[in-house]
Order: sequence, then structure tokens, then C-alpha cells
Amino acid sequence: MKALVTGGSGYFGQLLVEELLRAGHGVRIFDLNRPAAEIPSVEVVQGDIRDLQAIRRACAGVEVVFHNVAQVPLAKDASAFWSVNRDGTRNMLEACQAEKVGKVVYTSTSAVFGVPKANPVTEGTEPHPMEEYGRAKLEGERLCAQFNARGLDASIIRPRTIMGHGRLGIFQILFEWIHQGRNIPVLSGGANLYQFVHANDLAAACLAAGLRPGPAIYNCGTDQFGSMRAVLECVCAHAGTGSKVVSVPMGLAQTAMNLTSWLGLSPLGPYHSLMYGRSMYFDIAKARRELGWTPQYSNNRMFVESYDWYCNHRQEVLAQKNGASPHSSAVKQRVLGILKYFL
Repeated sequence: MKALVTGGSGYFGQLLVEELLRAGHGVRIFDLNRPAAEIPSVEVVQGDIRDLQAIRRACAGVEVVFHNVAQVPLAKDASAFWSVNRDGTRNMLEACQAEKVGKVVYTSTSAVFGVPKANPVTEGTEPHPMEEYGRAKLEGERLCAQFNARGLDASIIRPRTIMGHGRLGIFQILFEWIHQGRNIPVLSGGANLYQFVHANDLAAACLAAGLRPGPAIYNCGTDQFGSMRAVLECVCAHAGTGSKVVSVPMGLAQTAMNLTSWLGLSPLGPYHSLMYGRSMYFDIAKARRELGWTPQYSNNRMFVESYDWYCNHRQEVLAQKNGASPHSSAVKQRVLGILKYFL
């Protein structure tokens, strides 16, 4: 098939492009930025998702669109959440309908569920986002449903927190602290069950959804996970730098995280403080059944391999300027750089 990957220069978009190429598909990228490394067989269309005509030109002649353009929580820009994640998604859907694209796969987020009342979360769980990023992404899902009613074929993939080699953002701070032998905080003991998904597993799910006709929603996460404390202790033990996992009170920590975020002193956003100390995991039975999808990575494996990748590329990561994607760039620690001395 001929596929368009919006956000194809970002962290996950690049991995999805690689997965499509390995499967023998033709690929076009739509992004504000060009990929870090040029791929001769991939066409690149630069443009803003908020420009309807630009995205329409990119959709011309493609059979499947994988929509990954999004302002992420690290941006902490409420207006951009709505203009990019909602209005940009509307533009993409309108362009797909006008250009007669056969299939759309919309990468959503588990943030649409906020703090779930019960786990596991299923596709039937009522979304209840609790911050602006999640609300805007949920509006993108609702737009998909509206366009499906008009004859478009759009499926939705909801990933748990994405991990994988090259994944930086706030995880770069975590890996750097472990590399330095600093202690790592968890909230109220870290017993909360927390599920991640490896970027390669997520790419496989998106590709399978792109090949399956008919609108659907799929929750995706690893099937091998445990507590937040367990996965962090696993990485600390693997690193052997002396890092230990220490517990801090949830109420005090959340208040401090929210205040420093609001004051612009911390890179963390509202969703990070909301979920870091709480349990959340998906039931992935529907994705297994309908997509024939099985995740290959456990929480522990994806964290250990991602930490090793960071150590092997640490000097170039610390030397680089901000990249096209916050998830593939180092993050300024700000007040967190002071906090590590008190843990």
C-alpha cells in the first residue's frame, strides 16, 4: 500500500515509517520538520497540520494515513493542544475524505481516560480526561467517529505510555539520574501497577489496524508488567550505579509537581503528576483477537534496553540541540536538577 505518516519525523513516527518500509509499503511523510536522516525511498512533504490545503496535498494518492501529529504533554501549551490535536485532526480527516483515502489510523492516548475508576481499562471504559491534553485528544477521537458516520474508515489506537530505544523526553532525566547513581522517587511506595508499550509493538499494532477494514478502537500495552517500583528497581539493578528507588508521600509530591509545573520551573506537565503514582493498565484482548497482535516486550525489557541505548548515546544526546520531537530530545531538568540531591 501507499501510506502517509503524519508526524513522520517525530520519535514514534520515524519508527512507524521503518516498520512500513520493512513490510514493503510505499511511504510518504507529512511533518513540519524533515527527518533527522534522509531516506531515499521516502517522500517528505513539509507542512503544518493546521493548514488544510497542505495536508490535503499530502493525502493525494495514498491509501492509508497513519495520523501521529500531536502536541504532547511536555509542551504544556493548552492552545496548541486544541489547535493541533483537535483542529489539525479535523483537517486531516477532511483531507482524507476529499482525497478518498481508504483507511485512517489515529494514534490517540491513554490520557483520554484520566484516572480510571477501575482496572483493567477496556475499549468500553468511558473516557474521562482530567487535563487539557487528554481532552483535546478525546475530541480527535470524536471527530473520527463523526467522519466514520460520513463514510470514512478511521480506526483508533490508544497506547499506554510509550517506551523504546531512543525514547528521551522525561525518560532522559530518569536515565541520567540512574547513570549518575542518584536515587529515583516513587510515590507512596510505588506499588501502583503501571503498563507501558514498546514503540515497536505499537508500530506493529498500527500497521495491523491499517490493513484491517472497518472502524474500530484498540487499547495497546504490554502483557508483562508490574508495579512502578518493580520496573525502576529492575533498571537500577541492571545499571549497577548505586541508584535506589525511594518513596515520597504522594500528596506532597503532587502538590510540588503541580506548583513547579505551573511556575515553569519543571518540565513535567499535569498528566505526569496525575498518573505517576496511580495504577493504570489496559485489557488488550481485542487487539489480540482482531489484529492478531501480540506485544513482544515486557516493562522490564523495554526499560533495560532503553537505558542501555541511552548510555551508549549519552554524549551525543547531551550535546544535541532540541530535535523535531520532544520525545527524542533531552529535556532541561530545571528544578528537578536540584531535587535529585535530596533523595
